[in-house]
Amino acid sequence: MEGNFTIALMMTLLAGLSTGIGAVIAVLSKRTNKSLLCIGLGVSAGVMIYISFVELLSQARVSLVETWGPVGELYAVLAFFGGILATLLIDLAIPETENPHEIHGVEEMRAGEDHSMEGLRRIGLMSCLIITLHNFPEGMVTFLSALSSPTTALPIMLAIMIHNIPEGISVSVLIYYATGSRSRALLLGVLSGLAEPIGALLGYLFLQPYLTPALLHTTNAVIAGVMIYISLDELLPAAERYGKHHQAILGVISGMAVMAGTLLIL
Repeated sequence: MEGNFTIALMMTLLAGLSTGIGAVIAVLSKRTNKSLLCIGLGVSAGVMIYISFVELLSQARVSLVETWGPVGELYAVLAFFGGILATLLIDLAIPETENPHEIHGVEEMRAGEDHSMEGLRRIGLMSCLIITLHNFPEGMVTFLSALSSPTTALPIMLAIMIHNIPEGISVSVLIYYATGSRSRALLLGVLSGLAEPIGALLGYLFLQPYLTPALLHTTNAVIAGVMIYISLDELLPAAERYGKHHQAILGVISGMAVMAGTLLIL
């Protein structure tokens, strides 16, 4: 596991900085390519759902049963739903209108000009806190899965990269609301992704003294729960809003097929 540290950190950094792609889209584009984002979000959801159930949760159950006996399966299930619950609590703590995971489009750059100055300042301050809260667990998802197996983590990293593009758009729109500056919106949209590797490092420093194979597999079950929640609560609804129902479903099925093929080949 220690030998994978640098690879895990680089993969987490790449996944986090993909918010910069969304920031560039928000600053330079006049309209959101809704069909492309719809399919991309669907693919990301399909990858996350498939790998969560088929790879992460399944391996966690097997490993924990080998370590703890039959009660290990209960630990895996509790860890899985614990990941869902933790992500839900973060979402409930944040107002929907100020949540960068509530997807915004490029077209809203102009709409933001109608906000009051007091409201703009509040949005700007809240967005910084929100970005940090949301990106910390996502950084842990990429980092810990890569620490366990870079091969398994590669499709997770790609899925989170796709997932972070519309988040980068949302963050940049919020910053533009607050400042009226496109250059600042671009800069902070790029930098917002740094919360992921920072969160990964903080989590690793906390867990490292206790990081046994059993704990790592328990964490993988938690990661599976986090990804299932993100897929069902955020990615799929956003895909539906951006495009058409069948485009979103096609993306999900394609993501699952790609993930299944990747696991078979590897």
